[in-house]
Amino acid sequence: MGIHEADVLAEPAEGAFPLYRDAPSSVEFNKLRKRLLRLTRQAIEDYAMARPGERWLVALSGGKDSYGLLAVLMDLKWRGLLPVELLACNLDQGQPNFPKNVLPDYLNANGIAHRIEYRDTYSVVTEKIAEGNTYCSLCSRLRRGHLYRIAREEGCSALVLGHHREDILETFFMNMFHGGRLAAMPPKLMNDEGDVMVLRPLALCAEADLAKFAEGMKFPIIPCDLCGSQEGLQRNAMKAMLDDIEKRMPGRKDTMLRALANTRPSHLLDRKLFDFAGLMPTGA
Repeated sequence: MGIHEADVLAEPAEGAFPLYRDAPSSVEFNKLRKRLLRLTRQAIEDYAMARPGERWLVALSGGKDSYGLLAVLMDLKWRGLLPVELLACNLDQGQPNFPKNVLPDYLNANGIAHRIEYRDTYSVVTEKIAEGNTYCSLCSRLRRGHLYRIAREEGCSALVLGHHREDILETFFMNMFHGGRLAAMPPKLMNDEGDVMVLRPLALCAEADLAKFAEGMKFPIIPCDLCGSQEGLQRNAMKAMLDDIEKRMPGRKDTMLRALANTRPSHLLDRKLFDFAGLMPTGA
């Protein structure tokens, strides 16, 4: 059964979460907020992400997606629709000119429990990656390792990330075009050690919606290119391809996302997923 907007719209008796005190009151923004709440709650329920009493570590980079993730999760929790404890976490990786006060000031001002961790992974990345190449892949792996450690130290069962619909689709096409495999970013994944769950509650949310939401909420965005490196050309090419498809055929991104949840192993070519050798006629 799908989740309807009426299921998430009623304000608690004490009003909205303080983070929303200066949010726009326009009809358009309220519709956007409701849509993000509904889709996030649907992903959490569809993929059985939340168990009452758990503690989640919410990764906060300072970009629009992680701010949006935190705001929507706090909203759901405020409404009594998310029975977990939330701990926001920023990993300061030692990037040049990183504004160290922005995130602590924002989190303190909104009464959000958090942990700020400093680890100079930037020096490690610049030492190992040749100048002119993108740092993003190694930087991400190092960041993820530290976030797993922090989750363990804080007693968190899950690391929660702000990946959205476009991230999932771009990863799918990158894997297909360049890796020769059908794989994307799952909404729910166990780490290799088997002790921390990776969750992506924004899996059904559109990047454009998160950008509009961030603008309306006036999040203090920290740019992701402080190190001078940009995300690889392969992902940028996938983003441009998907945007072109959506422009020419509106609604295709949602259709593609539904396709990832509606596979037919017997109509693909993977012999590990379907027993083609055992497929025999059963009679006239």
